Amino acid sequence: MINAKIIGLGGYVPEKVYDNAYMESIVDTSDEWIVRRTGVKERHISADNEYTTDMATIAGRKAIENAGLTPEDIDLIILATVTPDYFTPSCACVVQRNLGAVNAAAFDYNAACSGFVAGLIIAKQFIQTGTYKNILIVCADVLSKATDYEDRATCVLFGDAAGAAVVSASEETGIMTTDMGADGTGAMSITSLAYRNDEEEIEKRVAHRKDTVWMAGQAVMKFAVKAMADASQKVIDKAGLTWDDIALVIPHQANYRIVDSAIKRMGITEDKVFLTLEKYGNTSASCIPVAFNEAVEAGRIKKGDKVVLVGFGGGLTWGAALLEW
Repeated sequence: MINAKIIGLGGYVPEKVYDNAYMESIVDTSDEWIVRRTGVKERHISADNEYTTDMATIAGRKAIENAGLTPEDIDLIILATVTPDYFTPSCACVVQRNLGAVNAAAFDYNAACSGFVAGLIIAKQFIQTGTYKNILIVCADVLSKATDYEDRATCVLFGDAAGAAVVSASEETGIMTTDMGADGTGAMSITSLAYRNDEEEIEKRVAHRKDTVWMAGQAVMKFAVKAMADASQKVIDKAGLTWDDIALVIPHQANYRIVDSAIKRMGITEDKVFLTLEKYGNTSASCIPVAFNEAVEAGRIKKGDKVVLVGFGGGLTWGAALLEW
């Protein structure tokens, strides 16, 4: 059987930074509270004229170069975002144009913060059926443009970033096992409205802007801890492995309390987990590929290592993937 393997990674974060001292200056909070409750010290913020496709193009180009390919080698571009430049054209089509990936089909998808794992699962199907050979997955969001900076419970969490991976047909072991799911009964736990007008939703927001992200923190945390731990265990069990076989876990970087509770439920120690939360905050679907790229660059992942990627997000959604690097 043809295997689907990640052969290139890329990431991008904007230059501008909102540190905790800045957050203290705009909302009633403190560095001590933010670090204790979330683990975030800084978050990178897109420029006023910098949007999802701008960041996605940079990350995508880096991933293609890292894979040793050219844009013309890419057969398909799939892009995960909850902050698109437009409803149409898709961000993926804009990135295709920007990269000059003239042979690639392109579409967007939305699995919120679970987007990278969902993208790996989508890519794996296309590759194993022989439909495509080289697929570019891009995850990018400008969450700062959808953040309610009057809501101290959420505004300290979010930052902007883009992460990308090239998944290609290979004879080597790559993506081994996956798990993906959704619980729509929790759909209204994380919301950002588009055309729909919902007075109850708008009233929840401190700034009363319907396009900002609102989150029921405790409900999301309870869901996230169980979902990430269970999905991770499933992909390991499917492969017939144990946690002793896993070199590293890269979770969605939502909130330190969530990650800490999840890894305790998994029964592993923190030294087996790679975090970028302190530097970037929650950047939605790009959290995992940005962290993955940094872990590889830092030598935390070596050829042959088995790695678990796991995330959760709005929807509510979850996903995990076990791969061999």
